Amino acid sequence: MALFGNAHTVDPMKAQSEYGRLLGHGEQVHAAYLLIRDTMLFTDRRLIMVDKQGITGKKVEYHSVPYRSITHFAVETAGHFDLDAELKIWISSNPMPLQKTFTKGVDIYEVQAILTQFVAR
Repeated sequence: MALFGNAHTVDPMKAQSEYGRLLGHGEQVHAAYLLIRDTMLFTDRRLIMVDKQGITGKKVEYHSVPYRSITHFAVETAGHFDLDAELKIWISSNPMPLQKTFTKGVDIYEVQAILTQFVAR
């Protein structure tokens, strides 16, 4: 169903196991979301964005964003005709935000609350 935009949450323990090689010693995944082919991991130290590229998705780019580098963020909720919600994250020294689209399978308010928990520390 991911091909049809059915984004969803991923069990943090499953994400911890699957992406364990990316994590530092003692780093824990608190929340994870699958967005079509890409994945977002919220750890206790940083935000990790997994960007699968190409037709097969074998080429993968990993973005690691320490929470202290996030200057601000915004959420745009879904509407009647635009069924997707968006998360925009501004990183220090970069004028353009990182943007991720969430479909109705994910509660954008939950994503915003998790990000607030880590950025506001």
